[in-house]
Amino acid sequence: MMPFPWAEAMRLGLGVLRLSPEAFWKMSPRELAAAAAGLAGPGGPVAVIGRERLKALQQRYPDLPVHQEHEHG
Repeated sequence: MMPFPWAEAMRLGLGVLRLSPEAFWKMSPRELAAAAAGLAGPGGPVAVIGRERLKALQQRYPDLPVHQEHEHG
């Protein structure tokens, strides 16, 4: 049997979910898994895109300066 992946669980709970240490250590592994699943939303796991795809999307949909966002939004 593999040991529980504590390092990954702590990165998720403390870093990604930003739980306090007290809240993290009070959670069961099942509760942590449910919270992690909540990040993905109803569609399942969050898709990860590569650097090239991100660059292509940034070129296709550039950020507008703040003053232009308010004029068009």
